[in-house]
Amino acid sequence: MAEHLELLAEMPMVGRMSTQERLKHAQKRRAQQVKMWAQAEKEAQSKKGHRERPTKEVVSGQPRKQVLFPPSITLLEAASRNDLEEVRQFLESGVSPDLANEDGLTALHQSCIDDFREMVQQLLEAGAKVNACDSECWTPLHAAATCGHLHLVELLIARGADLLAVNTDGNMPYDLCEDEQTLDCLETAMANRGITQDSIESARALPELHMLDDIRSLLQVGADLDAPQDHGATLLHIAAASGFSEAAALLLEHGASLSARDLDGWEALHAAAYWGQSSEAPAPGPQVHLVELLVAHGADLNAKSLTDETPLDLCVDEEVRAKLLELKHKHDALQKAQGRQRSLLRRRTSSAGSRGKVVRRVSLTQRTSLYRKEHAQEAIVWQQPPPTSPEPEPTEEDEDRQTDAELRPSPEVVDL
Repeated sequence: MAEHLELLAEMPMVGRMSTQERLKHAQKRRAQQVKMWAQAEKEAQSKKGHRERPTKEVVSGQPRKQVLFPPSITLLEAASRNDLEEVRQFLESGVSPDLANEDGLTALHQSCIDDFREMVQQLLEAGAKVNACDSECWTPLHAAATCGHLHLVELLIARGADLLAVNTDGNMPYDLCEDEQTLDCLETAMANRGITQDSIESARALPELHMLDDIRSLLQVGADLDAPQDHGATLLHIAAASGFSEAAALLLEHGASLSARDLDGWEALHAAAYWGQSSEAPAPGPQVHLVELLVAHGADLNAKSLTDETPLDLCVDEEVRAKLLELKHKHDALQKAQGRQRSLLRRRTSSAGSRGKVVRRVSLTQRTSLYRKEHAQEAIVWQQPPPTSPEPEPTEEDEDRQTDAELRPSPEVVDL
């Protein structure tokens, strides 16, 4: 089995794989894990030699207790091994075919992933829910379509699988299908059921509409919108991760906290950045509008999680990342401009009092001195005889220059 550091090192490579390649890689890793476990068990048995422990040991007259697993684990384990007989025995003994693990994964989900057709048929005949949802609202049809298992897709559709089921990422089974034949099968079935583009859009809108109804119900009873739920996430975290802009706007309108953190130290903007996937349409996707909404209401672009990651550090979608970078640059530029304005205002405030008084005093002194000079010059002109030869009339420019010179403060004025 691969070491932990080795698995971490290959994560960037896995992130660049297609869905099919990731599934094959995961199956390969699982096969290696089972092989290594079997080898370890074999080596452990060989060390015991010929000494075999009895199946039951008696201690103080009581049989030794054995490790027991809940039916949900044993059923899924048997289904993952494609052990039809053991699964049949479980079902006949009354074990529900819809038992799920902590992630909501049922035996039907697992069999659709592993392409076990006979196991799928057996589970469906035993009453397994064809539209069972795991914790991220994936149905067995999502799993089969993603893996490109055409015969299983046909079987599930024949059993009434919901073609418009929407997972938490907003994807229907046909959205996730990359195999052309399987996609053609899904689209044909949708056409046969009379599914139109309007009905597709209506189905996509249902999860957010349900959340809006839940939020309005909470508002009516005055519930705390920031109450932590699974993993410490608030309703705003959930709306942000799901790309529900209308639900997020309603929450913010009624005072939902942007700084509330989940158990990983994530704020709502972290969730929007990490889980957000923009639309493939030319117009900006819903997640782009959502990050704009959060930032416009004051979300911190530089907020750090428990592992010191900002929303930008967590963002993998190119369009959402570009929008976050644009918003960050605008925010930084605004901060710098506000800093310059505050600095300039402080300088003006510190010098405004004394400077105004000096200007007014000097101006009054200059005007008085100018009037005295003009009267003295006028008296001299009247006392002198007229000139024998006409002098050139002063131009407007000469008068302006003379006035400027007279208005310059002299040492005598400054001393006043």
